[in-house]
Amino acid sequence: MPIDDDIIISGEAVIHPGDLHEDFIRSSGPGGQNVNKVATAVQLRFDAQNAEGLSDRVRERTIKLAGQ
Repeated sequence: MPIDDDIIISGEAVIHPGDLHEDFIRSSGPGGQNVNKVATAVQLRFDAQNAEGLSDRVRERTIKLAGQ
């Protein structure tokens, strides 16, 4: 996906690619030969507090749900 493509969820929620942060990490669980050597999982983070593409209502609900 090109970096300038927004993800449109609804009229109140648009995620800009710059608001997403990905890290490649070692996954938990059995891994055979590659255990503790290869980053086979992706951790995707989204900062709802500072995302410009969310309405106040969606932002508040997203933060509330993330805290559960």
